[in-house]
Amino acid sequence: MQSNTFLFIYLAVIVVVMILVTVIPAKKEKKKRDELMSRLAVGDYCCTTSGMYGKIIDITSDMVIVEFGGKNCRIPMLKGAIASVEKANAITSGGISDEAKRSAEGNK
Repeated sequence: MQSNTFLFIYLAVIVVVMILVTVIPAKKEKKKRDELMSRLAVGDYCCTTSGMYGKIIDITSDMVIVEFGGKNCRIPMLKGAIASVEKANAITSGGISDEAKRSAEGNK
């Protein structure tokens, strides 16, 4: 009888640890992602999930229009497709490289 109690306690501890290991990091990641989406602004440079750098030129409730490589390539996409954002004034201070900025602006 004592071994069954020990086994039950052991399994309960394992389940609790597994829940903590999966739920807490997921909540932190969601909070970080929500903060990223709330900081979006027109003029920011972003990297999409497909690895393309561009400049945000318009924002709606669930979509953004990103300009890639100049004024001829404007693509509407879901906000979820944005992987990272760099503020326009933070580009040169450790953000997106100058080469990526020139690429997003169309190699001016």
